Amino acid sequence: MEAATSSADQQLSEIKNNLAVVQQKIAAACVKVGRDPLSVRLLPVTKTVPVERLRIAYTAGCHEMGENKVQEAREKSEALSDLNIQWSVIGHLQTNKVKYITRFAHEFQALDSLKVAAELDKRLQSAGRGMDVYVQVNSSGETSKFGLPPEDVEDFIKQLPNYSSLQIKGLMTLAIFSTDYGRVRACFVRMRELQERLRQNAPAGLLFDELSMGMSGDFELAIEEGATVVRVGQAIFGKRPLPDSHYWPGFG
Repeated sequence: MEAATSSADQQLSEIKNNLAVVQQKIAAACVKVGRDPLSVRLLPVTKTVPVERLRIAYTAGCHEMGENKVQEAREKSEALSDLNIQWSVIGHLQTNKVKYITRFAHEFQALDSLKVAAELDKRLQSAGRGMDVYVQVNSSGETSKFGLPPEDVEDFIKQLPNYSSLQIKGLMTLAIFSTDYGRVRACFVRMRELQERLRQNAPAGLLFDELSMGMSGDFELAIEEGATVVRVGQAIFGKRPLPDSHYWPGFG
């Protein structure tokens, strides 16, 4: 029992320290470009992190959690249902899995299909609730990645007022996974420019104030280019057991 307590205390200290470092980096990136650090929301990404460690993370201050795979998110939300966690589904969603996320998710960050929009709206209407939604954009142009090509987004969003339970908040992207930061930044610039166009041309009632972009390796660049949500996993929880290519198409 003593060893278990010691391990939990060690994990709590480690996660708190990691969170503090990430928050410091967020603040520094904001200051660099004259932004308020409070304008950036940190979404801890918990894929592959065991439930026991997530309980410790909740104690450390992680009250929002983002999951890539619906099944994993569903199981964790059930196991942690005694905690007040806001769950965000940030990975590709098949139509037949929509029924699951409407039961536990507060937010969906990967909308790139009208079929999914229609099914999500139908399920949410039945449940008498809405959901915050981000449109996923393939800013890198990689065929292995999900998301709409930037040039298709304006036509896509014209259809979204048909789905009144979807509360469109903004755009989400995965930048190219590269050590060439010029190529990474170009993805974020493309998103910022698209956001500016949508703010002028979007149908009434659709907000595009949010830009979800940037992960553990590139969130500072993303903030410099306007990210309002950064999705950070490994910098908080440590390395995952499998390479990034297992979780995100096109990585590695």
